[in-house]
Amino acid sequence: MENASKALIIAGAILLAILLISLGIIVYRQASSAVDGNPMDQFEIAKFNEQFTRYQGTQRGATIRSLYQDVLSNNVSQDDTARQVEIAGLLPMTKNATSIPATLTDKIKTGASYKVSIEYGTSGSNKGLVTKITIANVT
Repeated sequence: MENASKALIIAGAILLAILLISLGIIVYRQASSAVDGNPMDQFEIAKFNEQFTRYQGTQRGATIRSLYQDVLSNNVSQDDTARQVEIAGLLPMTKNATSIPATLTDKIKTGASYKVSIEYGTSGSNKGLVTKITIANVT
């Protein structure tokens, strides 16, 4: 009986040690993201980027128009400029734009193909976030 109680005490100590180590890892990850200057964790960064990365590659004009809508919606809803996205290339749109460029229907043809490439922030509060989307005609 005495051996069984010692085994239970040892098992409890091991579980407590595992709990403390897990807690230490969580605190370390939060502290390292604060030191990096980006308060977002990897899951939040991936969720933010997903709304734009799905457009990467060759897309049709109708999809590009949707991209402009998504970028505009994101930029208007974000107070933090680090989370705003600009569009460059064929029809530029700045981060502080409040409307889609008026020449969108003239420049972006619905049936045409366009190449979308994405750039990510490399430092500070936008590290790992989509910061710039470039749209070019497919030749």
